[in-house]
Amino acid sequence: MKLKYYILFMGLVLSLASCEIDNYEEPQSIFNGSVVYNGMPIEVGPSQVRFQLWQPGFGALAPLDVHIAPDGSYSGRFFDGDYKLKFVNGQGPWVAQEQSAQAADTIFFSLNGDTMMDIEVTPFYIVENSDITISGGRVNASVDLDQIITGDNARGIEYVNLYLNKAELVSNWAEYNINDGDRYNNREAYDIVQEGPGDLSDINNINLSVSLPNTANYDRDYVFARVGIKIIGVEDLLFTPTVKLEL
Repeated sequence: MKLKYYILFMGLVLSLASCEIDNYEEPQSIFNGSVVYNGMPIEVGPSQVRFQLWQPGFGALAPLDVHIAPDGSYSGRFFDGDYKLKFVNGQGPWVAQEQSAQAADTIFFSLNGDTMMDIEVTPFYIVENSDITISGGRVNASVDLDQIITGDNARGIEYVNLYLNKAELVSNWAEYNINDGDRYNNREAYDIVQEGPGDLSDINNINLSVSLPNTANYDRDYVFARVGIKIIGVEDLLFTPTVKLEL
C-alpha cells in the first residue's frame, strides 16, 4: 500500500516539474544580419561556418552556436540581455576584425528586442565577378577574385572547383553534391563534380568547365552550381553565389 502511494506521489511530483519546465518562456528576440566586407555578404558552405554568443555573468554555461547560411546571413531567437560575440578560431575564409586593444576581436552588444547587425570581417579574397552558364551539356564558369589581405599575412589559393547539386545547398561536402558514381581528382568526396581545378595563373580570370554527370536516372530538369575557392591553410571555402541552371 505504501508503495502505491509512493508511486502516486512521485508521479504527481514529476507532473508538476514537467508543467514548470513547459511554462518557461521561449526566447522571443530575433537576432539576424550577415557577415560582410564593406557591406557585401561573404558566401560560404552550408552549415560549415559559425560564430558563438556568450552571456557574461552566467557562469559556465555553454556558448550558443550560430551557423552562417550559404549567402552569408544568419538568424536566431535569443533572450534579451548582454552578449559577447566571437568567431570560432579558424572558422571562415576571413580574419575577424579587431574591435579594440582590450576586446581584441570580441564584439560586445546588448539585445533588447529584434536586432539586426552585420558583422564586418576582412576576407583573404572576395569574388568580384562570377558567371555560370550551361551550353552543350557542359557547365561553364568564370570567376574574378580580388586579394584583400596582402603582405606577411597573405595566403595563396590552393584550388578553385566548380560544384553541382540537384538541390540549392551546393558545397564541397559530398552530401551536398550530385552523386554520379564517379570519382574526380582522386578525392574521397566522390560527389564533387569537377574535372580539374581552375587555372590560377590569373586570379582575375579563372575559368572552369565540367560535363554534366550521367543524367539517365536524374529526375530533374535543372541543376544548381557554384564555384568554391580553397585558400591555403584555411579550412572553409569562399564561394560564389549559387546559380540555378535549366537543363
